[in-house]
Amino acid sequence: MAPKKEPKQKIAAENRKARHNYFIEEELEVGIMLEGSEVKALREGRAQIAESYANVEGGELWLINGYIPAYDKAKTFGHDERRRRKLLAKKAEIAKLWQGIGREGATLVPLKLYFNEKGVAKLSIGIARGKKMADKRETEKARDWARDKARLLRDRG
Repeated sequence: MAPKKEPKQKIAAENRKARHNYFIEEELEVGIMLEGSEVKALREGRAQIAESYANVEGGELWLINGYIPAYDKAKTFGHDERRRRKLLAKKAEIAKLWQGIGREGATLVPLKLYFNEKGVAKLSIGIARGKKMADKRETEKARDWARDKARLLRDRG
């Protein structure tokens, strides 16, 4: 049997601090409506979603404060760098997200903006709950111990 191939995703932007600052309860992949110059700028890989968030407004899902820089070669038909971008999801998924953020302290955090194997821009968002400082220290301690344990087993094995 042939080994499974890894999905070929080209990551355009990643929110690395999201897993440090939040407990991610559930993840969902959604599409994103982009203009032509935004797609070209994303392919250059200079976008940022670290300070952005998603919100459900009027039964629609929106990405707010996502930064996609201007594409230099798009002279007349450029785009606004921090405009609100509509996210594409099914109504049942949007209702599920709405219920998820309805709980106290939960929010929608973008985790990763990437191109899937077909070349379509996708955004991975998560229902997140904020971590306290003690939780962050505990996570860091567990990660350090796992790294030290792997090092010990590698050296003795």
